[in-house]
Amino acid sequence: MDLAVEYDNRARVREHPEIIARWAYEAERFRATAGGEFDLEYGARPRNRVDVFQSAATSAGPLVIFIHGGYWRSFDKSSFSHMAAGALAHGLPVAVPSYSLCPDATIPDIIAELRQCCLFLWNRIGRPLVVTGHSAGGHLAACLAATRWENYGAPPDLIRAGLSASGIFDLRPLMATPLNADLCLDAVSAVLSSPILWPMQAKCPFDIWVGGEESCEFLRQSRSLASAWTGLGLAAPYVELAGANHFSIVNEFADPRSRLCVRLSELARN
Repeated sequence: MDLAVEYDNRARVREHPEIIARWAYEAERFRATAGGEFDLEYGARPRNRVDVFQSAATSAGPLVIFIHGGYWRSFDKSSFSHMAAGALAHGLPVAVPSYSLCPDATIPDIIAELRQCCLFLWNRIGRPLVVTGHSAGGHLAACLAATRWENYGAPPDLIRAGLSASGIFDLRPLMATPLNADLCLDAVSAVLSSPILWPMQAKCPFDIWVGGEESCEFLRQSRSLASAWTGLGLAAPYVELAGANHFSIVNEFADPRSRLCVRLSELARN
């Protein structure tokens, strides 16, 4: 198996430039009319900023955090604001953070930043959290779900539920790809950054979704996490979304009628 090919999502989806351009356009349109607070500083680094979207219809309940992807080395929150639209339509407030990128930061650094973001939002808004994300954001959501929050002065059930979309949970294969020129993973940091290898203490439900048109490795990554966490007694169902590729699956978050968004709302309400 050629791991470089397996993890080269842009080569697999020829229309990715149009999809990415559409994200930026739709995100800008959404921000122009959405209510909320923007560019809140949750940490000291320049990219430690988060937008919180709320509306008059927002009800009591958890705060959903959507974490963008980009292999921990590209994008920021400004291209993904509209991913809040689906959960917001279900009455759930949504936070969309940016974070530092590789190679300026390591993946363990990024995990620590998102933990800091969770603590900031909990202290500011006072709601439990539901974590979700796409690709590298799915990895970060899993890391947050597997965090022992009592070690950070927060309730152990700070994270009530989670959902990943086409995430990566075992980072060791990435060391054999060109991506590692930016990620700078070694044997130690790859293990320490792989939530599939962590002792999952929390018992929050965590759905693991993946596009049916993904590479064999992306399908394996999601199946493996579902198997591992189910074996630890968690509710961790594996859902393969037929016809979705690595770039199209993220659009499910923007559509309140999509299967993924309806399920995210269910997880938040249960």
